[in-house]
Amino acid sequence: MNRLASATSPYLLQHADNPVDWWPWCDEAFAEAKRRDVPVLISVGYSACHWCHVMAHESFEDPGVGKLVNDGFVAIKVDREERPDVDAVYMTATQAMTGQGGWPMTVFAAPDGTPFFCGTYFPKPNFVRLLESVGTAWQDQREAVLRQGAAVVKAIGGAQAVGGPTAPLTAELLDAAAAQLAKEYDRSNGGFGGAPKFPPHMNLLFLLRHHQRTGSAESLEIARHTAEAMARGGLNDQLAGGFARYSVDEHWTVPHFEKMLYDNALLLRVYTQLWRLTGDPLARRVARDTARFLADELHRPGEGFASALDADTEGVEGLTYAWTPAQLVEVLGESDGRWAADLFTVTEAGTFEHGTSVLRLARDVDDADPAVRGRWQDVVRRLLTARDNRPQPARDDKVVAAWNGLAITAIAEFVRLVQAQGVGDEEADANLLEGVTIVADGAMRDAAEHLAGVHLVDGRLRRVSRDGVVGAPAGVLEDYGCVAEAFCAMHQLTGEGRWLELAGELLDTALARFAAPGGGFYDTADDAERLVARPADPTDNATPSGRSAIVAALVAYAALTGENRYREAAEAALATVAPIVARHARFAGYAAAVGEALLSGPYEIAVVTDDPAGDPLVAAAYRHAPPGAVVVAGRPDQPGVPLLADRLLVDGRPAAYVCRGFVCQRPVTTVEDLRAQL
Repeated sequence: MNRLASATSPYLLQHADNPVDWWPWCDEAFAEAKRRDVPVLISVGYSACHWCHVMAHESFEDPGVGKLVNDGFVAIKVDREERPDVDAVYMTATQAMTGQGGWPMTVFAAPDGTPFFCGTYFPKPNFVRLLESVGTAWQDQREAVLRQGAAVVKAIGGAQAVGGPTAPLTAELLDAAAAQLAKEYDRSNGGFGGAPKFPPHMNLLFLLRHHQRTGSAESLEIARHTAEAMARGGLNDQLAGGFARYSVDEHWTVPHFEKMLYDNALLLRVYTQLWRLTGDPLARRVARDTARFLADELHRPGEGFASALDADTEGVEGLTYAWTPAQLVEVLGESDGRWAADLFTVTEAGTFEHGTSVLRLARDVDDADPAVRGRWQDVVRRLLTARDNRPQPARDDKVVAAWNGLAITAIAEFVRLVQAQGVGDEEADANLLEGVTIVADGAMRDAAEHLAGVHLVDGRLRRVSRDGVVGAPAGVLEDYGCVAEAFCAMHQLTGEGRWLELAGELLDTALARFAAPGGGFYDTADDAERLVARPADPTDNATPSGRSAIVAALVAYAALTGENRYREAAEAALATVAPIVARHARFAGYAAAVGEALLSGPYEIAVVTDDPAGDPLVAAAYRHAPPGAVVVAGRPDQPGVPLLADRLLVDGRPAAYVCRGFVCQRPVTTVEDLRAQL
């Protein structure tokens, strides 16, 4: 029976025609396992996952394997992006049993969901033997199997516990976290650790904010060097923009080619802030290209942003993206082809597979001679036109609430900076930057309206939608946090009170439904589906933890409204993460970045003006805002905008009001005076 045909998840739909008799995650599947007295096979993955596709082709599409699964198990297929709560619980179990985790994740469980054997990818012969062994153990060694399952549940219950040690997130602790990152920093290649190397976007956001607060040249240099190395490497698509999920080597040369919405949203924030702080032309270009990638490649008109582009094209990883010198000459001609091969490090030996190379930018061309820049941009356009005629990777079109929230916040910051900076010195670049900004701004507003109109159902947030239809999975804590922060960003950008009202409603729900004793938060609501453990992971990994995300939103909302109870909730939650920041800074980057905002104030900047888009005071506020500052501009006493309440023009002139921790300085009317206050 095909039970996946009506799924909203593209990953589940990829498996709808397998010979495996898949069930979606549901109570009925576990009831069926209990009725048949067989174990459950839980297979967790996502649509852009290369090894998920490999295991599907090798095993799940094989009729013989399908018969083994169907005869001895009830098989459940889970999209980890749609059900992060299920993924979190069983990933903790997998890591507890094997010492590592990843996707595809393969879990065998009792009919009550208790896991007793976990793993990741299994080649077909190994998977067949495993199915046979687990089936035999279930029949002949049931008591031992259930004992092991009980031990696993006890272990993951402890791992997901809340209410541990707390400590204030102080300046000294954040300074120590920055020092720890400096020790772990790869001074040759940028980033942290070895292969595989993931873009450390949240750590870079923290370091940029740390530099703002302390003036640390080292924090700025780590962020700058890492950002440049990633931007010039194969991790960054040198033609269309957008970053791949990670590099398989420590040099950022060859990526694992899937492009995730959350990575690109967080990296857009990094390059936007680096451009803001340094004026670096490479950072400006990469921010522009990443915003363009989000708007052109992932935005779904009338909806939000799609989740990902696949790693594979027609079953071949990198087919769309890799080049040989001969292919460059074929597209560009002899002279430009050889020039491009040298610029993009495309060699006869190749840097990837079968003599192909992933494009890397060998030299810094952003501030080169205008003729060189013009040639480079012309080559990029021609190669991209040719590449567009190649087979293209599939796109996972589901809209994930949290990741759309991250994208909205990032684009709002980018749009504000473009407005503040002007459009550049050169006419060609100015036109392109302005065009990208217009398109990205439209996509951002589209996504925000979609979240507000489709994902909010009866006052509660839903996790996913597709083709305009909202899915059943309930929103988890990261959804509430990231979307509330995005609505705060929309309020600042538009001056519309409804976005702030929506943010407040989400935060009130989070405080009522997700809060844990001692200031922490669970990742699922108190009325959510009961799993074998209630997840409460405080660490930042590929995306901000739910706890870090909700704290970021609480801090912004408190600053925008002046309601101190939200700030107090944020401080209490950060205190539960402080021990992780102290010991494992790499896994607390977003929490540390929010901590910098709290230490900074955050500043509350209100500019009363009839021209929010063009007033020099507004531009100066955006350019010079301290870490985590909120900025609102508009007419005095604008409805629904608390920061503009009782703020008046000064002698008929626009004025800026700067407050910090709800204590305000005198209003100023000149850019020089505003800069001095900031």
